[in-house]
Amino acid sequence: MSAERLTVPREALSIPVPRDQDESAVAELPGLASLLRDWRARAGQRLGLGKPLPQMTVATTLGMSERWYRDLERGGSARFDPRLLARLADVLLLDADERASLYLYAMGGTPAVGPHAPGDLINLQELVDRQMPEPAYLADHAWNVVGYNRAAAEWFPWVARPGANLVRWLLTDPEARTQLLDWTWQARMTLAMIRFAMAGYPGDEQLVALLTEVLRDPVCRRLWADRACVVANRDGDRVSLHLPHVRPEPVEVVAQVLSPGGRPDLRFVVLARP
Repeated sequence: MSAERLTVPREALSIPVPRDQDESAVAELPGLASLLRDWRARAGQRLGLGKPLPQMTVATTLGMSERWYRDLERGGSARFDPRLLARLADVLLLDADERASLYLYAMGGTPAVGPHAPGDLINLQELVDRQMPEPAYLADHAWNVVGYNRAAAEWFPWVARPGANLVRWLLTDPEARTQLLDWTWQARMTLAMIRFAMAGYPGDEQLVALLTEVLRDPVCRRLWADRACVVANRDGDRVSLHLPHVRPEPVEVVAQVLSPGGRPDLRFVVLARP
């Protein structure tokens, strides 16, 4: 990261969602301001304050005015250098994924990937097919499935449908809530990954549309309220599945997640049985 000063984009917009009893009819899309508010509240709890870490404390640690930090949490523009970003991450007690999210917002997101050679997906599909008999698939930055092997289609027939999307299936399809034995946890972590993805691709139309669709579900809206949770990827996670069309007993897999060097916008995922 260069030493030049960096401009933080303004806060993302809110989106309308169906009104539930005692719930707001507006859900805020992730952005730097909302994350800072949640991280500061969580930092206060972790430090045993019983309340959010005061804005004055954060500002003083950064060597800035309280007004400067207060405006930042309201969605105002700001300029950072790398050292200031590091101090902000320290005072808010951010973990590695949260620090990465903070830096992505400060840098304006992930640079666009250049043109792709026609054979890109053909070569990657061959790699996916070689993972048999383990299920494997390719998904883009918005979790659209762009490739899969025979085992993945046997385990999850929905991948063969037009417009197949992993996040949409996991969060909105009733089938997912029976096939994923720890669905609530998986859903929470998936929403956390959306939050990270939107830091890397701020304003991306596909991600905004996907989140808008997902938040129509009342359970997902309640899970989304835990805005402080940010996860970059699920590499190495164990997932317990109930797939009666494949085998009567539950099966446990470990998700191995890789990013092709020539296509950093893609995820190459293998569900390996330990």
